[in-house]
Amino acid sequence: MLIELHIIQNFAPSNLNRDDTGSPKDCEFGGVRRARISSQSLKRRVRDMVRGDDERRGLLRPGHPEYQAQRTKRLVDEVTERLVELGRDQEEARAAIRGALRSLGFNFDARHPDQTQYLIFLGNDEIQRLTEAVDAHRTTLAQSKEAAEVAAVAGGGRAPRVQSGAKNVPDDVKKALDAVFHTAGPAADLAMYGRMLANVPAKNVDAASQVAHAISTHRVNLEFDYFTAVDDLKRREEDAGAGYLDTVQFNSACYYRYSNVAVNQLQKNLGGDIALARDALKAFLEATILSLPDAKQNSFAAQNHPAFILSVVRDRRQPASLANAFERAIPPTDRESLTGQSVTALIQAFERYESMYADYTGLVARFACGAGYTEPPYIQGLADAVVPRVRDLVERTVTAALP
Repeated sequence: MLIELHIIQNFAPSNLNRDDTGSPKDCEFGGVRRARISSQSLKRRVRDMVRGDDERRGLLRPGHPEYQAQRTKRLVDEVTERLVELGRDQEEARAAIRGALRSLGFNFDARHPDQTQYLIFLGNDEIQRLTEAVDAHRTTLAQSKEAAEVAAVAGGGRAPRVQSGAKNVPDDVKKALDAVFHTAGPAADLAMYGRMLANVPAKNVDAASQVAHAISTHRVNLEFDYFTAVDDLKRREEDAGAGYLDTVQFNSACYYRYSNVAVNQLQKNLGGDIALARDALKAFLEATILSLPDAKQNSFAAQNHPAFILSVVRDRRQPASLANAFERAIPPTDRESLTGQSVTALIQAFERYESMYADYTGLVARFACGAGYTEPPYIQGLADAVVPRVRDLVERTVTAALP
């Protein structure tokens, strides 16, 4: 089974996703400049909502961290801290986890020797098992050549504080460490977005979800806000100038957002746990719809939720983005909003696709939700797919994909 989400979402003036110069990200599509929000930015916000934070409950089984994963370079610090809490010697614990990661094939950052060369995506249960495996073999690992190699980097090439006759990590210890990494286990975000380990490809996890960069359905121009800030303690007789002045770049755009989930892959990544797969699907669909990019929100408060959502369930892995519905940039008119025109273009593109590829799409169900956009003239052939609330759309989609 495959689930697709097609979303039309209009944002007020904002700078939701910046490039290295502070400018809102953009791209060229259909021969004109479009506003863009990167898939990485969108996925991060979804993960945040699914996981929850100090101010908000997570959408997936709150209070159960085993269903979450961590993306980090700081495994050395994390595992060392856990071992110290168990009463282990800090120096030995740090050497042991360094040796363990190095023996598994992970390299370290020369500028930050206690950090791995790149981010590693691990389920919380994997981190706990790694801690237990390192603890069980900490003396051997701390005195290994692998630990010595990392310690030498940490010491700027000076002799490491390990025995000079250190040996390679034994095969049985490597096997115990290797067993830590498997499929996603119960970590739903790892199961959804996958894992790629360049140095340990056997431990990769195929992603169950694909997320496209959101692009505006119309041409977008970049604008600048010149702003000043007042120094509250500045005496007026000094001068009448501001305490600070600068410019910030922004735009306003109606976006087409597209993502999909391969339900069978998700279930496989979660070890065949259908109940957990169902909960994960519901949480990630809700978060994809409800989460908002948070860049510059204190300055712009562009908290605009989707105007229209179309979910599609297919019985085969043959996803179809409808981005080409907007290859020709939608022009602003006095007769209809950009959002309304975008909804119309999206629905028409979906109907054309289903008609042209009717023998191949494997269409099982489709559901549409959008206040003001689920009645004529927008909805024609999709009238029977309309549901009144987002929660209805999510629940019916999940039921159709995982009955």
